[in-house]
Amino acid sequence: MSKEIVKISNDLLKAIALLKEKEWVDLTHTFGPESPHFSAFQSAEFKTLFTHDDGFFAQSFTFPGQYGTHLDAPIHFVREQRYLEDLELKELVLPLVVIDKSKEASIDNDFTLSVEDIHSFEKEHGEIESGSFVALRTDWSKRWPDHELFNNKDEEGNAHAPGWGLESLKFLFEERKIKAVGHETFDTDSAIDFQQNGALLGEYYVLEQDTYQVELLTNLDKVPAKGAVIFNIVPKAEKASGFPVRSFALLP
Repeated sequence: MSKEIVKISNDLLKAIALLKEKEWVDLTHTFGPESPHFSAFQSAEFKTLFTHDDGFFAQSFTFPGQYGTHLDAPIHFVREQRYLEDLELKELVLPLVVIDKSKEASIDNDFTLSVEDIHSFEKEHGEIESGSFVALRTDWSKRWPDHELFNNKDEEGNAHAPGWGLESLKFLFEERKIKAVGHETFDTDSAIDFQQNGALLGEYYVLEQDTYQVELLTNLDKVPAKGAVIFNIVPKAEKASGFPVRSFALLP
């Protein structure tokens, strides 16, 4: 083995050792048949195929790709865009920025992030760097796994949940050149925006940028505004529009 290869190997081992000294935060919900999910989908189904009495324990899992904490590939909303398998590995590991609007969302369940909110964040924390993964913290994840609290419907059956405003997404992607976004709710758009527009304009816009998003994140309250790194580890299902993901953050 050459000295150069040995050095690279040593560098990698040192890097791994350094990373393991850091605090790791799981950003992923555990999900099952009883978990909250998008209303158009049926509940997940988990079946036991074999038990230890048969010699080994094995199960089958039936659920939509957009179930639990999950990653949406561009093809999910936009024709002729990339599938899950087409995402590059380096796209799935990004600097993490967390915009905390949990207090606002608790007061106004229809809270919608604006460009002004981003400017206020940047005044406190500095400009959002290009290539970042930007997560919107609303603490909506604390309602999991209660279906009624998570859906938050009024007497007329209208949902009320916070989300991104379309202009805020355009600002982040076009002005700040970010790479991807994530949030704690079912949808990118706030519920009020969806009801007013009759479509998920924000979600379409994000995926139209030929990138991905992660929905139903959790534990964003344990991550700083800047300095962490997010890892989005997802199975490589063939021609998939999305799949449950194991997202986690390494803190600085």
